[in-house]
Amino acid sequence: MSRRLLISVVIAGVVAVAAGGWWWFHRDAPRPSAFHAEPTSAFYAAIDDRKNDAAPLTPQEVFTSAVKTVGDMRLESTQQFIDCDDVLWGASASGCTQALQGVYKGDLTTGQFVIFNMGDGRGADALVSALGEDGFVRQGVAFEAAGSRAQARAMGHYVTVSWVGGSAPAQELLAALVALDGLGRVVQDRVVAAT
Repeated sequence: MSRRLLISVVIAGVVAVAAGGWWWFHRDAPRPSAFHAEPTSAFYAAIDDRKNDAAPLTPQEVFTSAVKTVGDMRLESTQQFIDCDDVLWGASASGCTQALQGVYKGDLTTGQFVIFNMGDGRGADALVSALGEDGFVRQGVAFEAAGSRAQARAMGHYVTVSWVGGSAPAQELLAALVALDGLGRVVQDRVVAAT
């Protein structure tokens, strides 16, 4: 066997093993059935860079008493991550210094809200784009991804991800998603503080 053929066979084998490994480890990684993504806008220019908004988010700031109940869902748990990639599969949050996650449960709906503290708006836009193409957030609580809905928004140097699923009718899931996405208002407070 010639050396070129041997090298080609070895490269093809490595590629096949890598593709098989990716498929094996991510085959059960759920994605929402419906997904909407938004890049950052000029509204968030005051906090487009973390240098202008250096204080880290706190769970108390994001998950206030006013959002213990969202729609018909109740806040079950919160978690803070320093390694933002621990919250993701198939995507990376380069430049992220923290992620906060809240899990909500209702009778017919379950959801989660995650906010990422990225380095700047470009990094935030890149993460939102990756969530639409390469991977997604890990579920903080198991729920059926089929029929689920999610939204990711870049807002200055932050990214919020709201994701709901369950056995509720589609209109109720949509209402739950809108309610959960309202937790992103915490970013607007940061805009006001930075101006």
